Amino acid sequence: MPLHPEIAADLALAAARGEPPLKELSAQAARARAEAEPRVAGAPVKAVETIALPVKSGTIAARVYRPFGDSDALPGIVYIHGGGWVLCSLDTHDNICRNLAASVGAVVVSVDYRMAPEHRFPVASDDCLAAVRWIAAHASDLGIDPARLIVGGDSAGGNLSAVTALRIRDEGGPALAGQMLIYPVTDDIAAGHPSYVEFADGFGLTADDMAWFWDHYVPDPTERTHPHASPLRAESLAGLPPTLLLTAGCDVLRDEGEAYAGRLAAAGVMLDFHRYEGLHHGCAGDYGRLRAVTPFFEHIVAWARAIFRL
Repeated sequence: MPLHPEIAADLALAAARGEPPLKELSAQAARARAEAEPRVAGAPVKAVETIALPVKSGTIAARVYRPFGDSDALPGIVYIHGGGWVLCSLDTHDNICRNLAASVGAVVVSVDYRMAPEHRFPVASDDCLAAVRWIAAHASDLGIDPARLIVGGDSAGGNLSAVTALRIRDEGGPALAGQMLIYPVTDDIAAGHPSYVEFADGFGLTADDMAWFWDHYVPDPTERTHPHASPLRAESLAGLPPTLLLTAGCDVLRDEGEAYAGRLAAAGVMLDFHRYEGLHHGCAGDYGRLRAVTPFFEHIVAWARAIFRL
């Protein structure tokens, strides 16, 4: 199915700017461009606070979004932003986190994990695991019900969320109520998934972009099949928490995300999977600006509220 006309028009406007591709930029220049991109304002929330989380060799920042309401024990979402393990920040994904907090009625904690190339694999994964464990241990201080805590993210953040859920299963908790995987990276770029050819260029995220991201995050190709880099390569997916996995129909990552969904279902994991035809990679950030994205984002909200029994 082709791109939704609204998405196609938006991508055409972006292409008309004639910006150089990622492969021609340094990580620093690419970050500056990503931070300068105009963004839609997120929904109003009751409070936003920045905190420090302890990780190996230091601390990282996290931003806590509290929805309106008076409950002292709300459900919690640990959100891990996308950006190919190299780009983006708490600011670039502020709108997504605000919208989740407001629409779901949950405390959202957005994690500012350390990024490549300064901090290569597996630092980002280690940071995210440490963050989830700290948040679970300090749930009452954050006003979160520890029995209703999920981890989720988009793209590379979906990758890190899936890896975090695997490591929590294998390395001793804490228990998660669910994992929310939004067009996630799940496999080594060399795997040859057909969507890498079908949507190689002209759909936002390109195949060349993904090669650039992998080269920065896991420059050694022999490490890219490790399950903590490519969760699709995990020996078993049994025992993982209830999962939402959404893919975009016009996305280089579509097929590996759907392969992961297939393995989750085969392993008996409670799964809510859907492919949104006509959408592109990164569409979650366009909620509130592009009407075509509304059903996609509302699906995320409905799943989370069901998991949290709201």
